[in-house]
Amino acid sequence: MRAGVLARRSRDLRRVTLRAVAFGVPVLLVVSALVFVLAEHSPLDPLAAYLGARYQDTSAADRAALSATLGLDAPWWQGWLGWAGDLLHGDLGWSRVDTMPVTEVLAQRVGWTLLLSGTALVVALALGVGLGVLAGTRPGGRLDAALTGLAVLLQSVPPFVLALGAVLVLAVMLPVAPAAGVAEPGAFPTVAGVAAHLALPASVLAATMLPWMLLGVRTAAARAVTSDAVRGARARGLPPSVVVTRHVLPVSLGPLVMVVGARVPELVVGAVLVEEVFGWPGIAGAVVSSARALDLALLAALTVVTTAAVLVGSYLADVAQLLLDPRVAVDA
Repeated sequence: MRAGVLARRSRDLRRVTLRAVAFGVPVLLVVSALVFVLAEHSPLDPLAAYLGARYQDTSAADRAALSATLGLDAPWWQGWLGWAGDLLHGDLGWSRVDTMPVTEVLAQRVGWTLLLSGTALVVALALGVGLGVLAGTRPGGRLDAALTGLAVLLQSVPPFVLALGAVLVLAVMLPVAPAAGVAEPGAFPTVAGVAAHLALPASVLAATMLPWMLLGVRTAAARAVTSDAVRGARARGLPPSVVVTRHVLPVSLGPLVMVVGARVPELVVGAVLVEEVFGWPGIAGAVVSSARALDLALLAALTVVTTAAVLVGSYLADVAQLLLDPRVAVDA
């Protein structure tokens, strides 16, 4: 019996993986191509961004020659094919904005974004599960009403407003945490310094994710407490803590995993906004600067990386759902 269940789970995981690859690869190709299409129709002039103040002093002939040298006058499909061909050989191109290879830009910035997003996600998950179970196991009570109201209030506040409010209150009026960067000006980042500078942006980003986590767990827990399994456990005289940890909590985690997977795009967008407000040296600054300058090599790489993060998050959510809930099956 157990061998049959394991075989079915293994088959379902293979199907989920194949579907993710079959869907993800075309999506990444289309998204990267759209970057070049939109850039071609953009009113921004990449040559003006490249030359800066020297643009007005450069003759039309020199502008044309420089555009040809940089490949700025090539049609979108030619630029995209060249970028994609280099990508197949492990070369992401050269960033005109940062004047370094795109791989180095990503190496310098992605780690900071992962640190911020990972910390915020862990905090939001811990609070969302804990508070959601507390509210759901006491539906209609004062605690349930207070936590639900808090979640609805937080959900109605845009992330950038929440970030600016946190800076005003916690970094300016009550200076309990640094407002920007990962270290004091001129100082080398240390573990203690980074942790202090991480506290405020990670808390804000966690607060943007907390509402839908809390409400999702609360709904699942409220349904679980009225189930036959929970009624039977209570009838057998099991302690409330055992009922919650063994019967309510496992049932509540399945929907939470799916919610997290579906909300990964919001996590990415929220991280970009929070990074910009707090001057966090992640990918947000590179996204903004590359978009303004139409630095296509860097912009395409960042777009593909963020899209891949969304796809991987959805895939991991599907895998976790399969592993957590034995009732879930994948159709052939």
